[in-house]
Amino acid sequence: MKYFNSLCLIFVFTIVACNQEPAFDISSLNTEITTGNSWTINDVKKSSDIITKDGITNWTNVTDTIRTYFYTEKEATIPFGIITKGASEIDITFNNKTEHIKLTNAKFDTIYIGNYTSLSRGYNHIDLKGVSKTSKTFAEIKSIVFQQPEDSTLVKYIKDDFYFGRRGPSTHLVFETPTHDIEWMYSEIEIDKNQDVIGSYFMANGFGEGYFGIQVNSETERRILFSIWSPFKTDDPNSIPDNQKIKLLKKGEGVTSGEFGNEGSGGQSYKVFNWKAETRYGFLTRVKPNGDNTTDYTSYFFDPETNQWHLIASFRRPITDTYVTRPYSFLENFIPNTGALSRRGGFYNQWMRDSKGEWYEITEAKFSADATARKDARLDYSGGSANHGFYLKNCGFTNDHTTIGTQLSRTKLSVLPIINFNDLD
Repeated sequence: MKYFNSLCLIFVFTIVACNQEPAFDISSLNTEITTGNSWTINDVKKSSDIITKDGITNWTNVTDTIRTYFYTEKEATIPFGIITKGASEIDITFNNKTEHIKLTNAKFDTIYIGNYTSLSRGYNHIDLKGVSKTSKTFAEIKSIVFQQPEDSTLVKYIKDDFYFGRRGPSTHLVFETPTHDIEWMYSEIEIDKNQDVIGSYFMANGFGEGYFGIQVNSETERRILFSIWSPFKTDDPNSIPDNQKIKLLKKGEGVTSGEFGNEGSGGQSYKVFNWKAETRYGFLTRVKPNGDNTTDYTSYFFDPETNQWHLIASFRRPITDTYVTRPYSFLENFIPNTGALSRRGGFYNQWMRDSKGEWYEITEAKFSADATARKDARLDYSGGSANHGFYLKNCGFTNDHTTIGTQLSRTKLSVLPIINFNDLD
C-alpha cells in the first residue's frame, strides 16, 4: 500500500468515505479525530444516532446521506481520504462527481479518495451514501482526513467543543440604553414562513441578568421562555445558597416555573404556547430595583389573536440593584441535530421607557456572535436590517456572513407601543 509523503502535514477533519491507492497509515497521524462537522442531511433528527464523537457507528439505512461540511478561505485543491473498515459498497460524492467504493477491510485503514477542489471562499461538502452491505452496517468510519495545505488557516471546521459546534453559532443584536434608569423594554418578533426551525430560540428582550423570548421545542410544542440568572455563578442550581436563589413572585396562567442549570443557573418560567410564523408578537419586560439590594424582573407577552398582554412571570433577584443593563436580542439553536438547518428571525420596533415614563425608540444595534463564531468553528451567521427592522440568521452552512461588530440601523417609525400599564397583571 502506498502512503502520502511523510513530509506532508496531515490533519483529521470529520467523517466520510474511502477509495483506492495511494493511502497513508493512520498510525502516522497525530491529530485529534473529530466528527462534529457531519449530519444525516436527509433527516437531521437521526444524526446523533449515526454520528458520535467516535465517528459513524450505526450507518444501516440505504436512504441516508451523510454530509460533511468544511469552509475554505479561497480556491484550493486538497487531497482527502477516509479512515474506515467494512464490507460494503458506498458512494462518495464531491465536486459534482461520484466515486463508487468497495470496502473489504476488517480493520481500520486510511484510504485515499481524491482531490477536493474548492473554487472560492465559502462552505463545501462531501456526501457519503450506502449502496450495498453484507453486514448490519455499511461501514465504521472514524474520520475524513485531509492533506494539510501549506496555509494552515485555509480550511476551517469544528475542531473541538463537539456540542456547541454542532449547535452552531449564536447571533446577537446589542443595543445601547439611552439613559441610566431604563425600567421597561419593549420589542416585537415575527418569524418568516419556514424559518421557525426546531431548536430555535428567538430571544426578544435580553439584559444583564436574564432573557425573554420564544422557542421551537419540537414538532408539536412551542414555548414562551423567561429566565433570570442567579448572582451565584454555577451550572448546578442545587449548589446555589438560599440567600442567592431567584425568588418567584408570581406567574401567569398556564406558566410552569422552576430552576435551570448547565448555562449558568437561576429561575426559569415558560408557557407552552402555539405561536405561529408570519405573526407579530410583543414582548415587554420590567426591571425595577427595590432599594434594598434586590431587583424585580417581570415579563409580559402580547398575543394579537386575543389582543391582550399576558403575564409570564415575575422574579426577585437578590444582591442586585439595577435598571436595564446590556440590552440585547439573540438567535440560537439549542438542538445539535438541527445545526445543519438554517433559520432566521425578524426583530422589530424596539423601545425603552425610563423610570419617569419617557419612551425612547431604539434604531441602532451592533451585530455580535458567540465563541463558536469567534474561533471560526462555524462561519454560517449573519445579521442586518430588513423590513424596517433587524434580522438575525444562523446555521445551515450558508455563506451568509456578517462581520462581528458591524453597526446596524433600522428605519425610525415613531410607532409608540400602546400599553395600559394599569391593566397589566
